[in-house]
Amino acid sequence: MSYHIGIDLGGTNIAVGIVDENNRICARQNRKTNAQQPFEQLVKDIAMTALEAVRNAGLKADMIDSVGMGTPSCINPKTGRLVNANNLGWINVPLQEEIQKYFSRKVKIANDADCAALGEVTAGAASGYRNAIMVTLGTGVGGGIIQNGKIYSGADGMGSEIGHMKLVYGGERCSCGQKGCLEAYASATALIRQAKEAVAKDAESRMNALTGGEIERMEAKTVFDAAHAMDRTAIEVLDRYYGYLAGGISTLITLYRPEVIIIGGGISSQGNYLLKPLRKKIFEETFAANEIGIPELIAASLGNDAGIIGAARLGYL
Repeated sequence: MSYHIGIDLGGTNIAVGIVDENNRICARQNRKTNAQQPFEQLVKDIAMTALEAVRNAGLKADMIDSVGMGTPSCINPKTGRLVNANNLGWINVPLQEEIQKYFSRKVKIANDADCAALGEVTAGAASGYRNAIMVTLGTGVGGGIIQNGKIYSGADGMGSEIGHMKLVYGGERCSCGQKGCLEAYASATALIRQAKEAVAKDAESRMNALTGGEIERMEAKTVFDAAHAMDRTAIEVLDRYYGYLAGGISTLITLYRPEVIIIGGGISSQGNYLLKPLRKKIFEETFAANEIGIPELIAASLGNDAGIIGAARLGYL
């Protein structure tokens, strides 16, 4: 049996799993990220958390076959450096080089969203597919592209930034500083903003009642709950939101023609209530859909484990 370390590094938590050759997580260890501490200390925390997971699995470090890590940043494949991890305060740091000091096995790192996509293709909802695109809908819009079973991130390894495709010229300001990005229209944050704007015009909307009249308590789920109750304003907000999201996904389909599109993130928990209308919008927006159809649209199934399993799979690539 071979074993691989999968590390999912986030701004809040360091999540580590020991993944066997059957893509099963057989031991775990977690630790708070504490991004305020010096880079070298945080790297040590990551390594120690991984080694604790090894011990939890009843193994020794020399029994591990590879170490993989997903990180919230673009990676320069030539240097192994993180280009810019905003939520960690890291710019151009030698993460791979520093982590390697703690392990005798080769360490590989990749973008965390790419790892999640690889995890879903390897052992999740898209298992069995070799060409897939994952779009994650959370605070921002992330995702990854899998081609022929491998992560695709462009010639310089820093592409596939799905959330920052331009959707509206000169549009809403995005978290990246640009205007009109998909993230500014199709993230959960964007949906909440759109719902607040709608309630400001229609105080009778059920969305207002569900927040107790405190608009700052608005959540993405609030919009779906109100739409379930047949609130006209919530239904209109969602219809427009689906249009924005479909616009981005239809572009990805036209460019890459994957076998399947995977929707992840908190909003994906809405299941067919999200997927059915979204599929219809995507079909309407996609080039030559009437002639050649569109890929299957599915919800992610692994949750946070996708990043761990995908990171562990980096050792196979």
